[in-house]
Order: sequence, then structure tokens, then C-alpha cells
Amino acid sequence: MGTVSAFCNTAGGWLIFGVKKAGKKYDVTGVDNPEKIEQNFITVLRGDKFNKKIAVKSKKYNINGKDVLSFYIPSSSTKDNPVYFNTPHNTFIRTGSGDQRATKEEIDAMYRMSSFNKKDKEVTDLTIENLDKETIANYRTYLKNREPEHRYNKFSDKKLLSKLEVLKGKNVTIGGLLVFGTEESINEIISDFRIDYLEIMGISYSDAPERYAYRLSPEKNLFNYYFSIMERLIKKIDIPFKLTGAFRDENPPQLIAVREALVNLLMHSDYFSSAKPRIRSFIDRIEFFNPGSLPKSIERIIKEDFSLPRNPVVAKIFRVIRLSENIGSGFHKMIAGWKKYYKAAPEITGEIDYYKIVFGLGRRKSEGISEGISEGINEGISDGMKSLLQCINENPGISAKNLSGLLKNRPIKTIERQIKKMKEKKLIFYRGSRKTGGYFIYNRHP
Repeated sequence: MGTVSAFCNTAGGWLIFGVKKAGKKYDVTGVDNPEKIEQNFITVLRGDKFNKKIAVKSKKYNINGKDVLSFYIPSSSTKDNPVYFNTPHNTFIRTGSGDQRATKEEIDAMYRMSSFNKKDKEVTDLTIENLDKETIANYRTYLKNREPEHRYNKFSDKKLLSKLEVLKGKNVTIGGLLVFGTEESINEIISDFRIDYLEIMGISYSDAPERYAYRLSPEKNLFNYYFSIMERLIKKIDIPFKLTGAFRDENPPQLIAVREALVNLLMHSDYFSSAKPRIRSFIDRIEFFNPGSLPKSIERIIKEDFSLPRNPVVAKIFRVIRLSENIGSGFHKMIAGWKKYYKAAPEITGEIDYYKIVFGLGRRKSEGISEGISEGINEGISDGMKSLLQCINENPGISAKNLSGLLKNRPIKTIERQIKKMKEKKLIFYRGSRKTGGYFIYNRHP
């Protein structure tokens, strides 16, 4: 029964009666009285043992004169999860090829998924007086500058907020509160509201000189978090100067990809989860962690151009000012944009209570040293030293150990020898303590 629960709560699957696995081979053993077994099994699935009736599909095969029964257990819709037998304690999920009893946190996540795309529409007891006036003014300014002809520009604050579904009657929705609320008003509904943004000067916590080099201070709402985080992310990706016509290209594909990932996190996170939305910037990648799973597999979302954000009010607020796309096209832009510049698609993974998007920074479109750095130093340094210098340029403050990891595990002794030569040529310098310091190129000296 655990397998039935697991199939329902994850991606569905087949149960086969009359086949036995022996090592790496399968032997057909058959079943006696297949009609009775089929009837009894279906009766159990549609009876009182499970909390939901399971619409199973069955087939019978005759293989070498032996009867084999197969039952397809479909995955249940998110509004029906969790599916369990007897008690919620008997809730199972499928991980790999095995069944695992769901944790309390996973069961809670399933219950929240049952109200997917409805929670942020719920009305609170708060009113427009509990919203942050400065944020509302900043939103209006942004809308006017981005969309000067938009009809919402003519509305009063109250009418605008009603159109955005921030207000329903006199009361504020949860989604509206998340975007426009004050710190105090949001904490009345979500006691530990925050989005973590960390910058780690290493490829992991363990090899970084300190746990993090920068951590974003708490912001009062999602609108403020967006701009504060985006300001940091722009500095972490490679954006070479490029003209489009007579103007600088302000929307290169790699920037669009990261912007979509950030807005996706804001409009799709489960803010009532004990886990918190988190962005971690390592020297070789940027990770976006979203508490709460996607409504469908990423493959189906992309194939079907499927759009169903967890927080539709949040999504609408950002779409009006053109900071987000439909969820399906948003993923398309993330993947295509990053792949176009960095030559590799972001990695998207997830489980029943989260999903994660990882943007690798390892393969730049332009791998040579920039003109401003290379001018006058081409004589007398090897290609290996040039690549080392480029790596320091892209990751100021990096340690020799982390340089070795980024440069395809170039031996640390080789790194140290090349560093010594470049220090003698006054190309780089070391700043900081022996434990937490790192290398910088001279034209980055403050």
C-alpha cells in the first residue's frame, strides 16, 4: 500500500503482479485466479482504506501460458494530495526506485499544494493603512517610467491596488501584503518573512575563507527585495559592453535569464514553508532555491508553455510593470538566455517541497583577458598565466585553493608558482589576512 501512496503523491507508476526479480533478471511466475485478485485490489483502492478513491487502470497479459496483472496508479492532482492509507502517518513518496515515508514537513507541503495558486488571494484583516506608502509610490513611479501610456497610471492608489488584487473591498490580500506591506504588517501573517541572499567566495562553504562575504540585510517586502537582489546579481554575471544601434544593450540574454529566475522565485515560493527562499552566489555558480514544488514537471511546463504561478497576485503585480513573463515562457528565457551566452543551460531540479535552479558561471563566451587588462602584458607571460589572471579578474579576492578548483584542478603548486611570477610583474596583489584574504589585479585596487 506504501507504493500506491507513493505513486499517487509523485509521478504515478505501474504495479505488476506475477513477475519476480532475480538479480538483474525478471522471471514470469504468473498469478492464480487473476480475476479475483484484480477485483479485490481495485476494491481496496476504491474503498475506505485510502483517504481518496484511486482511479486505477488494469490490464491482464498471458506470457508463456502464465497470467500477469498490471495496474497503473496515476499521480493525483495537487488538490488531492496527500494520499495515504489509514492515517496521514502512512503517506509515502517515490524517490528514485524506492518508497519513502513522507516527513511531517513534506506532508505539510502537500497540504499547502492542495491550495496551490489560491493562498495569496486570501483576504487578511489588514487594510490599505497597513501597506507601505513609499513602496506604493515607488511602484507607481516605475510603472509610469516603464509604461507611460498604461491606463493604471491615471488611477488613484486605492483603485490601482484593487485592479492589482492587492485590495479586495477594504482588506488586503496575502499576495498584495507580500509586495507592498510594511515589515510589521507582513510579520502579522508570516512570522519569519525573509529572502536570503548570500555571496560566498568559494565553490562551497567549506573551502571559502569565511561562511559568506556578503549577506543582504532584511527588506520590508518583495518589491524592495527584487531591486536590492537584482543590484547584486548584475555584478555577478558577465555583461560586456555592447551597442544596439546607437545605445548600449541593457537587456543581454544572460541578464534576462537571471532576472526571470529572480522574479520566478518571488512569485512561486511557498512563503508559509519553514524553508525560506534563498539565493547563493558562489564563484562558479548562482543558485536559486524555491521552497514549494512546481505544479508540473519542468519538462511539461516548457513543452506546454504552461502558466500557473503559486502566487498569482504577486505574479500580476510584477507583470504589470513588465518584470515577469508567464511561467512557461519565463523558463524558456532562463534556459535559452543562459545557454546563448554561457554555452550551457541552467540545471533545474526539485522534489516534493522545493525546486532549485543553478546557473553555472564556468564557461564564458569570451575567455580571453579583457583589452584593458591585457594591454602591455602579453609579452613574458604564458597562456596559463593569462587564464589565471582572467580568473582573478572575474573573481576578485579569490584564494589560491579556489583558483585551482576553477581552473580544472590545476595543481596548487603550479598556481602558486604562477602567482609568484605575476606578483613580481606587478599584475596582481594579495589583500587581507592569511586565512580570509585573496588575490586582486592591480586595476581593481580601490
